[in-house]
Amino acid sequence: MNLKQIPVQRYNPEMIAKPVGNYSHVTKIDRNAELYVFSGQIGIDQDNHIPADFNEQVTNTMNNIVAILSSQQLTPDHVIKINIWATEEIDWDHFYEKWNAVFGPTSPSMTVAYIQGLGLPELKIELDVWAAG
Repeated sequence: MNLKQIPVQRYNPEMIAKPVGNYSHVTKIDRNAELYVFSGQIGIDQDNHIPADFNEQVTNTMNNIVAILSSQQLTPDHVIKINIWATEEIDWDHFYEKWNAVFGPTSPSMTVAYIQGLGLPELKIELDVWAAG
């Protein structure tokens, strides 16, 4: 597979507070990059099963993100922003274990929101992924 060049740079300016989580305050995209917007990725597995367990949904969601990026010859390094929508409290220890395994030490920009519901009643988390390649 031919991976696309990574036109993404991430920064945390020193004149503002450090991020309160594993994300970058600033993500810069090179001028000639293509923008990729993916539908929200959910915790469904390859057999179309949505587990009841929140952490299993997180694991499946991260796997789905890697797979959808790969389908476009992109890697997690191409991700510029992720919006996280959760219907219950996130287990940050588990979440960051999976997040760090995918994104490494320099994570994309992130927004987190707790909401009442998602598109299907059994969904507990959805990640909205933007990338550049």
